[in-house]
Amino acid sequence: MSFFIQSAHAADAAGGASIFGQILLPVAFFAIFYFLVIRPQSKRTKEHRNMVNALTVGSEVIFAGGLMGRIKNLEGDYAIVSLNNNTDIKVQRASVISVLPTGTIESV
Repeated sequence: MSFFIQSAHAADAAGGASIFGQILLPVAFFAIFYFLVIRPQSKRTKEHRNMVNALTVGSEVIFAGGLMGRIKNLEGDYAIVSLNNNTDIKVQRASVISVLPTGTIESV
């Protein structure tokens, strides 16, 4: 009856791949993930944090919603922004996505 059953061959005593080979693959995947995802994101976050901390009264900025205005006052994590002569709004400083060169609002 051994016609249908193939005899099994035992694996080597070493178990095939070495410990070095088993550790190398996850380390390589983590290194690739780190350099392609984690590091660039942390770099962008640091640049944004530095930009937000460098905001001053009179800076012309663009917000995540697309609004453009001039900072009138800074209050902790918030900024009072003048959109035009009659409209002031209070927004979180973190919502600033870009600081514009001085005079950009008048030229638009």
